[in-house]
Amino acid sequence: MKKYLLSGVALLALPAAAYANCPAISVADMQGVAPGAFPQQYELAEFQDAAGCTMAFSENPDIAALNGKIVGNPDLPPLAERLPEEPLVVVPYASIGQYGGTLDVLSNATEAGTSDFLSVRHVNLVRYSDDLQTIVPNIAKSWEWNDDFTQLTFKLRKGHKWSDGAPFTSADVKFWHDNLMLDTNIFEKPKDYVTVGGETMTVDAPDETTVVFNLPAPKPGLLAHFATHFGQGFQPKHFLGQFHPAINADADAYAQSLGFENGYDAIKAYYGNSDWTDTPTPMLSKPDLVGGLPKHTHPTLESHIYIGDTTEGRQLVANPYFHQVDPTGQQLPYISEQDEVYINDNEVRILKIVNGEVDYKSQSLQLASAPILLESQESGGYSVQLKPEITIGAFGFNVTHEDPEKRKVFGDVKFREAMSLAINRAELNEVGFFGQGTPQQYVGFSPLPEFADPAMLTYMAEFDKAGAMARLDELGMADTDGDGFRELPNGDKLVLNLNYSTQGIAGQTVELVSQYWADVGIQSVVKEVTPDEYRSAQSSNKLDVSMWRKGQPVAIVLGNNELWVPPFENYFGNRNGMLWAEWVDSDGAAGVEPPEDVKQLIADINAFQSADQSSDEYAMLGARLVENMTKNLFFIGTVNAPAPLIHHNNLNNFTEFKTHSYEYYRTYPYRATQWWLSE
Repeated sequence: MKKYLLSGVALLALPAAAYANCPAISVADMQGVAPGAFPQQYELAEFQDAAGCTMAFSENPDIAALNGKIVGNPDLPPLAERLPEEPLVVVPYASIGQYGGTLDVLSNATEAGTSDFLSVRHVNLVRYSDDLQTIVPNIAKSWEWNDDFTQLTFKLRKGHKWSDGAPFTSADVKFWHDNLMLDTNIFEKPKDYVTVGGETMTVDAPDETTVVFNLPAPKPGLLAHFATHFGQGFQPKHFLGQFHPAINADADAYAQSLGFENGYDAIKAYYGNSDWTDTPTPMLSKPDLVGGLPKHTHPTLESHIYIGDTTEGRQLVANPYFHQVDPTGQQLPYISEQDEVYINDNEVRILKIVNGEVDYKSQSLQLASAPILLESQESGGYSVQLKPEITIGAFGFNVTHEDPEKRKVFGDVKFREAMSLAINRAELNEVGFFGQGTPQQYVGFSPLPEFADPAMLTYMAEFDKAGAMARLDELGMADTDGDGFRELPNGDKLVLNLNYSTQGIAGQTVELVSQYWADVGIQSVVKEVTPDEYRSAQSSNKLDVSMWRKGQPVAIVLGNNELWVPPFENYFGNRNGMLWAEWVDSDGAAGVEPPEDVKQLIADINAFQSADQSSDEYAMLGARLVENMTKNLFFIGTVNAPAPLIHHNNLNNFTEFKTHSYEYYRTYPYRATQWWLSE
């Protein structure tokens, strides 16, 4: 049963007179108002000048009741005291919305299959517009680079407030950088995006609304990082700083008075030791302490904030201090509440969608589910979009396997060539992807940039069973016991454990690839596991073969080097070479030293990120990155194909997505704060 909290507001189109002052424009009908400096949004003064109006603000009639559900929040001051002096004016796609309702969504589990929902409420300093080309303001009002891209200055919004009413200032950005990202008690090593060529940045906060990032070398991709990454470039110093010994000399004592072991234990309960924004809140991680805690979750700048967190799901309510308004002055978001339910079984998730119980879903939906989703959309009251993926399903043989005989074979590029040639991608496309995809090799970038050799897309990607078998023969992998499957060169039995999660790759893809490998004599066992089980095994170097979607556009690579440095992605992605990563992270004190080609990848990605993008050096480095990654087959690509996403027909202002992808942070470019629910 769908839920609506309408507070007496009739679900009828409001007459124009109800919009007291400024015109009720939309992207569909701009009513003659000239566009602003950035697509589909304005700064307040800019909009008032363009529309010839003076805006009066209004709020969700339920906002006081919603605020009452946020543990630790004081009573609300008037709306004028909750908005920044210059709020961001967001132009809705089709219509001015109406307040109320609960957005019903599905995730797989805590921290699994959640990013499509996370990105509904997400904010960062900037974002990509829905053209996926233009970076536009969000939390930051503006930004400016110096001439050589070694200094990035943001201007924040005066009067912006956290969800508890405390001021949001440049100090919150500096606190995030200096006291969280660079504190080894929270992160063992700095994240790649707060470094340039391995060296850390510095952050200055010369006044409350100015933030300056000082880079040790050029990194123009830093701006795109903030536009696409889940890690937000700010955290509430006024709250988390209470628990940090560098901010509060009594941090440990205060934390202990609340039941934590010390200040860092409290920070990890609220913020986690990850920049992922979906770590369990104290409501889930410290339930025994909740009754005595001043807040159940730390303050946010997002459109909605947690009020419930269990092993079954999460509940959120609208942030009463959110910084966006629509053209008529209504504070966003329109939707009052959000309800996230965890269901790890893919068939049950699909059943709930076709029954019309889900308002929006994209992550974990695979093309294999498209027929039933399309067939049931009329009866289920939802719409389906089939959109291209940026990433490609890829397999990575564990080149630092704990079994030395497997490591020796998996680490030989001839074996990886054989396993790539054994895959019949044309058949895989027809059977697994209804002929809708493009067979290709994994090349690192997606789509392939102009500087790269197009031949890399088909490198070792043609089906060549004889070539695969010849390479395996050359490696001394023979069927010595007559069971039809090859042993390792030393005679040991080889059975690949192909553990996969449907969140990361379609089960049909894994089953077909398993059969192709069996056809050349390599035995495997396919098993579906939860995302958490998969990631745990990957982290502990227990997988024979990694398998997940993989690839990034060049704009994102320029701000994030994770696909090119072992283990070649973050915790949530497709990782390989875990012991190489340990060697890199420890400066050679532990782990396994990677080969020269991997060291070249590391050097080249650092130089690539700092290179002048119009230079021959930039093109040379980019082309070499692609060739090195592709010819070494650290990851073996399959088929690039579209995937479905759905939204309920009662969800208004939902637009056409450009891609079905994580890389631009899923829903973030499409402005979910202006979604609204009707009957």
